[in-house]
Amino acid sequence: MEQSQHKQRHAAAQEFQKSLDELQQILQDNATQEQEMSQMHDRTDDRQVVENCSAIDLAAWEDAVADIEQYLQEKGKAE
Repeated sequence: MEQSQHKQRHAAAQEFQKSLDELQQILQDNATQEQEMSQMHDRTDDRQVVENCSAIDLAAWEDAVADIEQYLQEKGKAE
């Protein structure tokens, strides 16, 4: 009887260890996916910053050109 209980405990311990290993793999997979999503999000944020900076720079250039054109028109009228 003791030998049967020992075998059952051993089998249960093996199943428990197998379940722990599966859980650990699932958690590692989730952590990897979260890290990949975070990196993708960071890249998106970087791209948005660059696009916003480009838009700001472009707007500043457009304003500057408009100011120069207005100055030249006023100067041409004055002459």
